[in-house]
Amino acid sequence: MSPATRTFFRSRWVEPPPEFEQLDPAELAPGFRAAGVACGLKGGGETDVGVLACDAEEVSSALALTRNAAAAAPIRVCRQECDAAALRAVAVNSGNANAATGEQGYRDALAMRDAAAEALNVEPRTVAVAETGTIGVPLDIDAVTTGVLEAVQGLSASGGEDFSQAIMTTDSGPKRCAIRAGEVTVSAQAKGAGMIEPGFATMLCFVQTDAVVSDPDKVLRSALADSMERITVDGQMSTNDTVMLQATGASGSVLPKGLLEAVLLQLALEIVADGEGATRVGRAEVTGAKNGDEAERVARAIANSPLVKTALFGRDSNWGRIAQAAGMALAGEELEELGPDRIRAGELASEGAEAELSINLGRGKARAHVYFSDLTHDYIRINAEYTT
Repeated sequence: MSPATRTFFRSRWVEPPPEFEQLDPAELAPGFRAAGVACGLKGGGETDVGVLACDAEEVSSALALTRNAAAAAPIRVCRQECDAAALRAVAVNSGNANAATGEQGYRDALAMRDAAAEALNVEPRTVAVAETGTIGVPLDIDAVTTGVLEAVQGLSASGGEDFSQAIMTTDSGPKRCAIRAGEVTVSAQAKGAGMIEPGFATMLCFVQTDAVVSDPDKVLRSALADSMERITVDGQMSTNDTVMLQATGASGSVLPKGLLEAVLLQLALEIVADGEGATRVGRAEVTGAKNGDEAERVARAIANSPLVKTALFGRDSNWGRIAQAAGMALAGEELEELGPDRIRAGELASEGAEAELSINLGRGKARAHVYFSDLTHDYIRINAEYTT
């Protein structure tokens, strides 16, 4: 089945809107254009520079950026040099994260942003910049700015495919969609496979809509809370995490309830399913916690446990590993005896691509869940060979 006809909302954990039309994922929401070109950062002629732009007269937007203290240059540029509420475009490259590159890296990210703004004839503060790839390597800014100019010249309303290719690194394929529900269209492109445990969202994700969104930041943060804030692959927070929402309001209709949440959750689960070397996705649910923070702490300890992750890979319903991880998260406290009456791990042994496990701490009424990938031999191979 082609990407255009395959059902996008395919995880059992995603509740799609009651009525929707799945469009060609290369298409963007009305009023947006995109393109992707090759400038040599990834080698082999791979697409590695992309530009996405809004042509509508008005656009409102929001950004969610990594909290990593070693934030990359593009993150710092977005924080300091961009108007997050009025972004008309974004310039992106893959193959180089432009992280840990000092002040020259900052100047390069700024130059990339400015090149896109000049080519698009828009104010520089209305253009965001995002980068992903190897950390600690100087950026070939001449190649990137040349690529940005070429991408601007090739902008197309059906440029979502090339743009999706431009943002990938170790991804096995693009993660994207175009969904129409009622009078509203939402399109989105994401990437991510490793260095995944965000404090807000993961790696790169760009969402466009012609819906009326009165408070984009509030809407985006709310949708991220139960989607990309709930995932982990390897417990590592990226230096470059960026999520961007743009809304033109041109349709005259508000976002249908649950549409953005469903889109972001499906994309988040695709990132987990594409975790470097991953073969299965798990959902760890914690109930009976004293408070939300405790529930999330235990859920993340379980989801990031190499023992639980390898049990998911090996289809081993060893509930003792879940008990150990929960106890570790609550080290120094007293926890009632855990056993199979309070831990459900049977689905770990199933043949399905998605498996649920749960634990009741018996300490209160709070709950939390985290989606995670299994840990396989290929995760080690991919990361051991990443820069070689």
